[in-house]
Amino acid sequence: MFDESQLERAVALRHDLHQHPELKFEEIRTSQQVAERLRELGYSVTEGIASTGVLAELATGRPGPVIAFRADMDALPITEANDFEHRSQHAGRMHACGHDGHTAALMLAAETIMQRRNNLNGHLKLIFQPGEEGGNGAEKMVQKGVLDNPRVEVIFGYHNRPGFETGMLFVKPGSAMGGSDTFKVTVQGRSGHAAMPHLAVDPIYVGSSIVQQLQGLVARNKSPLRSGVLTVASFHGGQAANTIPGEAELLINIRNDSSEVRDALVGRLENVVSGVCSAHGAMYNIENLHHVPPLVNDVEWAEVVLKAGHDHAVSPHIKKIDYMPTMGAEDFAFYLAEVPGCFFFVGNGKDGAYLHNDRYEFNDNILPVAAGTFVALAENLMTKPEKT
Repeated sequence: MFDESQLERAVALRHDLHQHPELKFEEIRTSQQVAERLRELGYSVTEGIASTGVLAELATGRPGPVIAFRADMDALPITEANDFEHRSQHAGRMHACGHDGHTAALMLAAETIMQRRNNLNGHLKLIFQPGEEGGNGAEKMVQKGVLDNPRVEVIFGYHNRPGFETGMLFVKPGSAMGGSDTFKVTVQGRSGHAAMPHLAVDPIYVGSSIVQQLQGLVARNKSPLRSGVLTVASFHGGQAANTIPGEAELLINIRNDSSEVRDALVGRLENVVSGVCSAHGAMYNIENLHHVPPLVNDVEWAEVVLKAGHDHAVSPHIKKIDYMPTMGAEDFAFYLAEVPGCFFFVGNGKDGAYLHNDRYEFNDNILPVAAGTFVALAENLMTKPEKT
């Protein structure tokens, strides 16, 4: 599907992006490179969407479906520990999740799709998104109208997945990645002397009780047949050993695989906090800092991905799985909340560091599989005869 020169360009782009990682909504150099190359290929390009997002469009002029492909572009605030030649040149910034590979794969697909444009019908949108890492860039791109004019009918994206065989294309119909909510809970007690706790309201003791009680939400309120995780990731309060502080702060992350599980966990968070605080005479405040819904693949479109992969032999290993491969969150869920589609996975290899690790490295050998799946989907969906 791809010749040697195309693959060399894709790898070169991936390595260049890896050397010059940019954090969420700072992807200025990255987006400029992407936009410039897409214009060279012949796409109609819009820049500066949701700050640094890029939208490329191919309007064939023939009736057909409106489909979209998405890649994310941002890096993480991690100092890279790898020592290969194309390691990050910027301390504190690293492509530790493979977004450099995601961008390179969609660019590789864009080149081949444009070469075959005379055989395609309909309208194709290529979305290069900023701010996936905690910035809800997908939500912002949707708000800016990337799915409209014309309205997208179906959307696809992918993520590399360490721990799975290199180049394995796999799909999970239904719930495929976790939803995530992060809350800041501030417990407001009454400060006092450590020798006279009865004259104070100890927010550290109250906060500790909250930590213990929250685990019961997962153990006793969520169905054991569904997935959910609750983590108290931070607990701060007090400075002096002989003083009971007046306030303590907890950061709580809740993961879920569905709206039902979210209701069981997030929906009862305040009940627990309120009950514990009330019992001990403390006040509280809860702030929702970040929310990403669970990523739920459309069952029928998941089958379309598998069929396209088989039809075009993009990988010798194509599989449908029946379990969630991760509870990690992915803001592609915001697109799927608007239009149907599927987020597929490509194995990055069974060995090597996992995502968000300072020694993680995207596997260049999977670029043809990821890009090939996008091309296969375009071929299968956009060469169908017009419905009558």
